[in-house]
Amino acid sequence: MTNKKKAVWFPAKKNGWGWGRPNTWQGWTVLALYLLTVVIISIVNDPKAELLKWAVSVVISTLILIACYYWKGEAPNWKWKTIEKDKRKWR
Repeated sequence: MTNKKKAVWFPAKKNGWGWGRPNTWQGWTVLALYLLTVVIISIVNDPKAELLKWAVSVVISTLILIACYYWKGEAPNWKWKTIEKDKRKWR
């Protein structure tokens, strides 16, 4: 019986909900491809002229990115750290 551990490209955030920065080159590649895709979409579909087409394209690419985060990332959950008294903005 082999105990394979899933390679995590996107670790969960240490505080809050969601994912933090990628911790592998594959995660950074996915993020870079997403940003490149948004730039290409913005060049091909001018948001000033074709706002709906641009928005739909960006939403689809963002949903694909989120699917990659769910597939290759840790399960997102709420994590709260207590704030030290001297670091609080209010007193």
